[in-house]
Amino acid sequence: MSTFIGIDYPTWWYLIVGGLFSGYAILDGFDLGAGAWHLFFKKEESRRIALNAIGPVWDGNEVWLVIGGGALFAGFPVVYATLFSFMYIPFMLFLAALIFRAVSIEFRSKEPMKWWRQMWDVSYSVSSIMLAVLLGIVLGNVLQGIAIGPDYSFQGNWLQFLNPYAIMVGLSTLALCMMHGAIYLTMKTEGRLFAKITILLRNAIVFFITSFGLVSLYTLIYLPHLVERLKSHPAFFIFPALAFLSIANIPRLVAKRRFRIAFLFSSLTVSLLLALVALGLYPTLLISSVNPAYDITIYNGASSNKSLGIMLIFAAIGAPLVLSYTAFVFYTFRGKVKMDETSY
Repeated sequence: MSTFIGIDYPTWWYLIVGGLFSGYAILDGFDLGAGAWHLFFKKEESRRIALNAIGPVWDGNEVWLVIGGGALFAGFPVVYATLFSFMYIPFMLFLAALIFRAVSIEFRSKEPMKWWRQMWDVSYSVSSIMLAVLLGIVLGNVLQGIAIGPDYSFQGNWLQFLNPYAIMVGLSTLALCMMHGAIYLTMKTEGRLFAKITILLRNAIVFFITSFGLVSLYTLIYLPHLVERLKSHPAFFIFPALAFLSIANIPRLVAKRRFRIAFLFSSLTVSLLLALVALGLYPTLLISSVNPAYDITIYNGASSNKSLGIMLIFAAIGAPLVLSYTAFVFYTFRGKVKMDETSY
């Protein structure tokens, strides 16, 4: 099997796809979190400031989702086709929520009527909440396993994705986004709005720690296959240890009002939790709850080695460009939000 610096091509693409979706989770995660809090802001000016906090970056952050989906399709077409077929309903709901969120952001300030802005405020907040929950539901089903039968046929029913574990992961994902988004908003606001967000942030931390603790406990008891690699390779326990320390450090930093560093640790938490997911699944991408023989791995679900090798060159060129663009945008729009005639 072809390798690059000692790592085979399917594993490289596993890391690339994981890195791209991690980037999306970090960047669009705080967008979704800010949107989830939107209706908690009662004043028109507060809502406009919160909206303009993500205004320059939200659409660029979604680029990571597009690239991640493209990389999944290119590197693991079997996984792409199987997952999107089985999770058709949540993905269609996800697409609808993406559209409504974008339309809400762009249309909200086009008319001055109160009912008009209230309508798009509700649409923006509800769609942001839906996006976070649906992402968690998809992840929960991937972790728990999907009813994959022979020839990648689906053996379950169309509502099987709404199982208790997936809903728990969905709520935990929402909690993480709300915490992540509230930390971001503290860096972009000031005055009374800033004071209110700090209170909301403390509630978000409690919400996340509680929901994440319940999901972790359920996973350890009922999904032992996700911790088998940790048991067989004790050195990998460094990842859950770092994740725990990162989560524990967030309330400490918030209490000291060191919000920029707290945001870095919130981003690190997202990365470490997704790294734990990748570690628990590898080399499997989709677990069959029917029979392990029907699992889809990075080997039986990947493109040819030649294709992976060629695309790896393009990924090596494109990834630094995307990172550079993202860093440039965040640097350009750094600092507190200032309202002007170009604001939403």
